Amino acid sequence: MDPLLLLKVIVLGFVEGFTEFLPVSSTGHLILAADLLNFNDERGKLFQIVIQTGAILAVCWEYRAKIGSVVGGLHSDRAAQRFAINLVIAFLPLAILGLAFGTAIKAHLFQPLPVALAFILGGVFILWAERRKHVIRVQTVDDLTWQDALKLGFAQAFALIPGTSRSGATIIGGLFFGLSRKAATEFSFFLAIPTLIVAGAYELWNERALLSADDLGMWAAGFVSAFVSAFLCVRWLLRYISSHDFSLFAWYRIAFGLVVIGTAYSGLVNWSNP
Repeated sequence: MDPLLLLKVIVLGFVEGFTEFLPVSSTGHLILAADLLNFNDERGKLFQIVIQTGAILAVCWEYRAKIGSVVGGLHSDRAAQRFAINLVIAFLPLAILGLAFGTAIKAHLFQPLPVALAFILGGVFILWAERRKHVIRVQTVDDLTWQDALKLGFAQAFALIPGTSRSGATIIGGLFFGLSRKAATEFSFFLAIPTLIVAGAYELWNERALLSADDLGMWAAGFVSAFVSAFLCVRWLLRYISSHDFSLFAWYRIAFGLVVIGTAYSGLVNWSNP
């Protein structure tokens, strides 16, 4: 593999892994990073879909005991059945709205400056959410009702707008709906598994003409870097939220969005759509 290409895919893998489960938008970061690295053609966009699998595998490994107990208890355990049903319910809004509006959104919003604006607006929304009084009625993911799952599913659907953040929309929505930070964060992890697997499989099928055995090395490098960085990020985030709120991520989003807009209009960075 070309050493420069290898460096690009490793960098993008780390970007995916470190941002997928934080409320900062992995899609937004990948769009911007790929634009800077000049790896934003159709092949590059397909690569961004493929490496999500590495991040998802990191969550599956971290929560392998929980996932194993749910799968093993589906035939007889009411708690496992309820948990699985909640994931299906929460997944549906994004799936339905994505099928209906995904093509139009990709055509108009998958660009650096719309992403930057979404970063800023999302940061403001997080600050607003954190300044509200939190009334916690759901302490763990096992306490969720199907109504809670449906509301979280609609919150996640806002992530169709690139730069919004799938995990951020789910987590902050969870805070609004009475979930503890830990419950909201962990449910966003679990919900990512069906969401990203189905979305990835759908995109791979649609773009199957771009698949090539010559790209296996590229995908493997991105997959490994995404897995390692996501695994480290998930463990760090769970420790972080035990004693902190999400304001740090809000300020980061606002600052990062302003930097993108400022560099675009000053000419310091030639973004693809300035």
